[in-house]
Amino acid sequence: MAGTKEKSAGGSLVELVTIVAVALGLALGIQAFLVKPFRIPSESMVPTLEIGQRVLVDRVSFRFRDPHRGDIVVFKPPTGADSNTCGVEHAPDSPCPRATRGRSDTNFIKRVVAVGGDRVKIIDGAVYLNGKRQKEPFARLDSECGLCDLPKEIVIPKGEYYMMGDNRGESADSREWGPITKDAMIGKAFATYWPPNRIGTL
Repeated sequence: MAGTKEKSAGGSLVELVTIVAVALGLALGIQAFLVKPFRIPSESMVPTLEIGQRVLVDRVSFRFRDPHRGDIVVFKPPTGADSNTCGVEHAPDSPCPRATRGRSDTNFIKRVVAVGGDRVKIIDGAVYLNGKRQKEPFARLDSECGLCDLPKEIVIPKGEYYMMGDNRGESADSREWGPITKDAMIGKAFATYWPPNRIGTL
């Protein structure tokens, strides 16, 4: 009887270890291929997202569709983002029209405000597309910051996306270092899960 009990206990331990290993493998697989958690590192997306807030990022949907204006996206910015450098010389009263080559190792989170073919300018922190001011109830506008008045239009290259933080006076974004391509995107932020009082969809 003692030998049977020992075998039973040993079998239960193996089963427990197997369950834990499978669960861990599934969790890692989900994070690697489907959904990734991300912690908000700065105030650039205030008031939509606060510092320390945590979001879930869908890593799949952009394989089947292009990003849309308004999507909140986690991405690898161009290397120019590390030093706030535009990829080309441009007029001081225009947003940066081209990014530097290469990609930073840092993850950023911003909102898509324009797509390829759009004409873009910034006045008092507000985005104007093709001459029309956009409705941006999510944004904290600012007329005083150095990047908030860029009235000379640029055209976003085909296949590229212009990214800006909702907190227009406190965001280093495409206005400084230019648009990004779809392959730089990790995924679309679709929900917040921490802190508990901010749980919800985006």
